Amino acid sequence: MYSNSLIELDRAHLIHPVASYRSHEKLGVRVLASAKGATVTDASGRQLIDGFAGLWCVNAGYGHESIVEAAAKQMRELPYATAYFGLGSEPAIRLASELAERAPGDLNHVYFTLGGSDAIDSTIRFIRYYWIARGEPQRDQFISVEQGYHGSSTVGAGLTALPAFHAGFGIPFDWQHRIPSHYAYRNPVGGDPQAIIEASLAALRRKVEEIGPERVAAFYAEPIQGSGGVLVPPRGWMKAMRELCRELGILFVADEVITGFGRTGPLFASTADEIVPDFITTAKGLTSGYVPMGAVFMADHVYQTIADGAGAAAVGHGYTYSAHPVSAAVGLAVLKLYENGLLDNGVKAGARLMEGLESLRDHPLVGDVRGRGMLAAVELVVDKGKKTPLPAAAEPARRIFDRAWENGLVIRAFANGVLGYAPPLCCSDEEIGAIIERTRQTLDETLEDPDVRRALR
Repeated sequence: MYSNSLIELDRAHLIHPVASYRSHEKLGVRVLASAKGATVTDASGRQLIDGFAGLWCVNAGYGHESIVEAAAKQMRELPYATAYFGLGSEPAIRLASELAERAPGDLNHVYFTLGGSDAIDSTIRFIRYYWIARGEPQRDQFISVEQGYHGSSTVGAGLTALPAFHAGFGIPFDWQHRIPSHYAYRNPVGGDPQAIIEASLAALRRKVEEIGPERVAAFYAEPIQGSGGVLVPPRGWMKAMRELCRELGILFVADEVITGFGRTGPLFASTADEIVPDFITTAKGLTSGYVPMGAVFMADHVYQTIADGAGAAAVGHGYTYSAHPVSAAVGLAVLKLYENGLLDNGVKAGARLMEGLESLRDHPLVGDVRGRGMLAAVELVVDKGKKTPLPAAAEPARRIFDRAWENGLVIRAFANGVLGYAPPLCCSDEEIGAIIERTRQTLDETLEDPDVRRALR
């Protein structure tokens, strides 16, 4: 058992992300001590299957010695190299080359960041530079999708269309706009895939007309909306939206921070969606969460426009830790693991995960099951016909997480009663089976929650 002094130190000094500070002070921290494969162990010795891969990022699983050795070797040889002043390091150069080779279409240029949020910020700067270089500086308006998530930086959080990331922060900005989500389970047009696609196309057309066609710079979309509740669009949605952006003459950004690197099956979800965006943003699975790193993939035409626009002048955008050699060395090691079996295992495990979660549809609380590959969600309701969410009094985010934890499972429990899953790609049949079994146990216990029972009456 970890000491109370560690809990007190955390309570006194460590600010946790996306947390109620007062609630955290009251409840205290749960300390994770070690991990291997798909299993994490807390400081009291409790073992749990990590059904969320940290924060949907430890795609390869924990404890790969090849990753650890790659980082240690790079630290011994060259722990840091700036990418300023025309300098660089071999791992960063090789990783950029390997990624460009595997990226869809002509996304041949890679800009490294520290994570997903600053990758999004970087695209906004690059896009503004692009339109100014083209002689269209008035294109300064950006559009995203309701319930989408595009980071927690000040600018990215404005594109994020989740109220919790706006409240108290004075965002979104007036140049950040949204269209309704494709959210199939609760879409006003119903569940027909083509009707949903047509509704989204019409919404984007209307928004562009409302803003002014000559003002819109770019449209942002996730192949699957992660933090919005793992909302899976109909097949063909991304392709239709991408084609409309091409028709309208605006740039298309595929935010693959969550979906990239095997999370939905292939290395990039855009490949399965049969699209070549103007930008792809990635992070998380890029290094399997072992060290911080993100990346912006930039299409040739964007790169050439920016380069020609700058001429001999510097493009004034950079980070101290961009193209960090240790992170790049880890990225190369992780990429080898993906392509030496982990992607294939993830496809098989993802099929088993979806089959298992589908088997829960008979549970009285399960309203919807959705997902693709190793990215899935179960949405809970108290009335399946009316799709009535769990009552706020039942505190779904806290209580369901706690029940799952006690049952030896880490999942994401959203405040609206959605359970999110993103296990490591290394999961075995037994581990996927345990995720399903422990989920059903958690659902049964939730069914007995007094606040849920009252809502069911």
